[in-house]
Amino acid sequence: MAHIKVAHDVSEVHDIEILALNPKVQPYASFRPTAVTSADKPHWKQNAGDLTDCGLKKDFSDIKHTTLTERGALAEAGRCLKCADAPCQKSCPTQLDIKSFIGAIANKNYYGAARAIFSDNPLGLTCGMVCPTSDLCVGGCNLTHSEEGAINIGGLQQFATEVFKKMGVPQIRDPSLKLEDLPESYKARIALVGCGPASISCATFLARMGYTDVTIFEKFDFHGGLSSQEIPQFRLPYDVVDFEVKMMKDLGVKVEYGKELGKDITVDSLHKSGYEAVFVGVGMPSPKIDKVFQGLGIEQGFYTSKDFLPKVSAASKPGLCACKGGSGGCGSTPSAASKELAIDGTNPSLPNLAGRVIVLGAGDTAFDCATSAFRCGATRVYVAFRRGITDMRAVPEEADLAKEERCEFMPFMLPKQVILRDGRICAVEFYKTEKGDDGQYRIDEDQFVRIKADYVISAFGSEVNSAIRAALQPLSLTAGGQADVDMLTMQSKTSPFVFAGGDLVGNGTTVEATNDGKTASWAIHRYLQSLHGLTTSSVPQLPQFFTPIDLVDISVEFAGMKFPNPFGLASATPCTSASMIRRSFEAGWGFAVTKTFSLDKDLVTNVSPRIVRGQTSGPKFGPGQGSFLNIELISEKTSAYWCRAVYELKRDFPQQIVIASIMCGFNKEDWTELAKMAEASGADALELNLSCPHGMGERGMGLACGQNPELVLNICQWVRAAIKLPFFAKLTPNVTEVREIAKAAHQGGATGVTAINTVSGLMGLRGDSTAWPSVGSEMRTTYGGMSGNAVRPMALRAVSSIARALPGYPIMATGGADSADATVQFLQCGAGVVQICSSVQNQDFTVIQDYITGLKAYLYLQGRADLKGWDGQSPPTTVPAIYKDLKLPKFGPFQEQRNKIQIEANLASDLLDPKLHPVHNAPKPVSVPTVADQIGRAVPRIGEYNKLNNKEQVVALVNSELCINCGKCYMTCNDSGYQAISFDKETHIPTITDDCTGCTLCASVCPVIDCITMVPRQIPYIPQRGIDPVTGALQGAH
Repeated sequence: MAHIKVAHDVSEVHDIEILALNPKVQPYASFRPTAVTSADKPHWKQNAGDLTDCGLKKDFSDIKHTTLTERGALAEAGRCLKCADAPCQKSCPTQLDIKSFIGAIANKNYYGAARAIFSDNPLGLTCGMVCPTSDLCVGGCNLTHSEEGAINIGGLQQFATEVFKKMGVPQIRDPSLKLEDLPESYKARIALVGCGPASISCATFLARMGYTDVTIFEKFDFHGGLSSQEIPQFRLPYDVVDFEVKMMKDLGVKVEYGKELGKDITVDSLHKSGYEAVFVGVGMPSPKIDKVFQGLGIEQGFYTSKDFLPKVSAASKPGLCACKGGSGGCGSTPSAASKELAIDGTNPSLPNLAGRVIVLGAGDTAFDCATSAFRCGATRVYVAFRRGITDMRAVPEEADLAKEERCEFMPFMLPKQVILRDGRICAVEFYKTEKGDDGQYRIDEDQFVRIKADYVISAFGSEVNSAIRAALQPLSLTAGGQADVDMLTMQSKTSPFVFAGGDLVGNGTTVEATNDGKTASWAIHRYLQSLHGLTTSSVPQLPQFFTPIDLVDISVEFAGMKFPNPFGLASATPCTSASMIRRSFEAGWGFAVTKTFSLDKDLVTNVSPRIVRGQTSGPKFGPGQGSFLNIELISEKTSAYWCRAVYELKRDFPQQIVIASIMCGFNKEDWTELAKMAEASGADALELNLSCPHGMGERGMGLACGQNPELVLNICQWVRAAIKLPFFAKLTPNVTEVREIAKAAHQGGATGVTAINTVSGLMGLRGDSTAWPSVGSEMRTTYGGMSGNAVRPMALRAVSSIARALPGYPIMATGGADSADATVQFLQCGAGVVQICSSVQNQDFTVIQDYITGLKAYLYLQGRADLKGWDGQSPPTTVPAIYKDLKLPKFGPFQEQRNKIQIEANLASDLLDPKLHPVHNAPKPVSVPTVADQIGRAVPRIGEYNKLNNKEQVVALVNSELCINCGKCYMTCNDSGYQAISFDKETHIPTITDDCTGCTLCASVCPVIDCITMVPRQIPYIPQRGIDPVTGALQGAH
């Protein structure tokens, strides 16, 4: 063809302006004077833009470092090693199964994660937000001494339980528990005093066990105890507490509000009125006040933490205040206790702390007071305490936040006297303290300092007052003012019907209080049953967390067999022995395929090493490998062993499906003999291994048979003639078109097929040219079988291709299924059940519970019309309304603009707007689909390229509020796409131009979920042909 003459070279670079910031190879060393960099640096400053000190007024938005988005949660969960005998769990007071819930998050099974959390901790969301994890679970993490550091366990716990909260699913009792079958003892009346964490936990577990007359008596018109009254909204929203109390009420627990211990009720009066057991979880209601401040009050500018924090909460926690749509039980008439929280006796408002504030103390409560003071208008906040900074009682999570908000720490300080002017505090004098060699702090009366102050907030701890002491009788207190209980049961040492927990017994953190309630629930159960002459287990058997999701039936009829669930173990390393299959069935797997066995004349001996991690995930070490490569052969055990194993497994697990995997050469007599032997063992079905890609093919077995349609046809005909059982031909992907092999199996009488076996490959070479694995002194290797999620696209392609070619033909899928989410994809491509191996190699048999809950949750949520915007278990991404369409990045002068907008919005906001307190009402699913409904669901939409519509085009859309300004979209579009994204040199905000062709590369490399979405193109798409085929004119640069 002759060259067409054009005005310019077609290879000429045209998009000079768009390409201005695109990376280029530099021929010289970079050169820039420090003065220029120093002047330019503030413009790009990313880490100095948050609101601090006086800019925080009325800002009660989340400030926790641990809070995670879905992107952050998935990345963090992927780091977790899911250790054996995990030390993180040993450090958790409630003994959460941490590795299980983090593993579920990594697989996007947020319901499964939340279920694991709430099973052990009914206040799982609260604790995820406020737990001092650095001193608990995180302190035991095995990654602590690695370069990347310990896992953010609290953030992951918060993330999973918050997503579950958005699902709006109620709690139910264990479906196997039948209330009508329980003895009368379960109708015993149980009273709990104070609706705080300890009581909520205790009542929840009692209700889960089947107790139906459980009542909590609460002083205020709202629930939550100190969680609602004293932990600020920016750390623990009231909506969270309300959600967890609602879940408790789902089980029939009653809460009576406005019932104050010492005024309306006493422990003794509750017992005399018919309550057979009483749990006390009232905390320490009275503050300790240093003698220096005796006689001072709010009028003089003096608060205790017990005065200050409840007033802040009442004015900043939507839903708590009865006058603005509160969720308590008083309606529009608040109790006397609730009225005390209001500054003016009517509607709550924030304390006005304009000026300087000194907070006394260095515990967690003191730092809550300090950070709250800024939100009440303080211009400067000092935190003064007796000890040194290294001996502070507060956990780093609290102290670091206060430091970042510019609270000023004043260690080695002890109040000497308060200075008043015109009846108000104007200064405080402090003695200096010193730490002796014995570790004790002593006053140095020769050193003192005066600090100006307008307000003082004392956070020196709390105690039980005389009125409460009297009301607690017959519960006795220790000399230290704590309830005298057996700390292993939380039962009173003197009055067996009384139990206590939380602050009252010296366990001051929320999670410790929660576990006290949990511990007490079992002790109360044993006590009540003993009163009725009944025995209980000596080993605690507390019920787990259940919801309607757990009622979803995931059994499936497949190839004439009833599978309890569609998850099974592939014929691979997890099925190396019968005892391993037994343990897998005990864990909950629905079926298993034995390791492939042969006639004794074909027994094999493996080489080593033979199973290695893949390199498809990059330099990732530990679990979560994207692929494995193996050169392992079939089972080294005899056929007699496996036939005996099948018999025993079916005898002991009749509901589970056992499939025997067999292999022979191309020999009719061998296949007939082995198939009959396997059938006689009692197997539910057989799998013919026609696909092992290494070793066996050289013996005329496995791949040597499975690559030839005619051989597959003959083998299937031989086996069909020999047995009556269902059998499946296991197919190799190492062919040009797998559906042709499937057709041969179908024609030969196979009940179905298994697709696919491992993909033949060479994983990689080391620097000295040897491969891994390399065997023997000669360091030789061979092509092995690659498995794991790296081969999933090939497996999905094979399954869908077979389903299209043979509609309704039973397919067992295998190849990269490592989650419920991936399993659903295989089902929708046409598989009926799914075999799994690599994910067990990455973890252990218990992953089955993650898959079961994940599949149940998927099906349940599919039936919820109100959640149609969700992607599986992922809720839609949202952005703050005040920043919408502003296109302000989060650095330098733009962050300053954002701060101004935020401050103005905060000052104008109604913190108690009822709209900020969502109602937790869960609509029922219209109709929950079944597993069978998913089989082949996607197949009608998979087909030939020529059936794709090139008239309905899309283009990229960047959400500037989610954008982190990295420019990855810009670079990939320039050097791998269409130069259709401009990149602002000042804001680094990418903008999609009309040249976008909708290729989706930008969305593929974007590091932020939902930052780039593909939307319908609004103008006609006219391809750039380069040179007009008619006129010969140069059309464009692309």
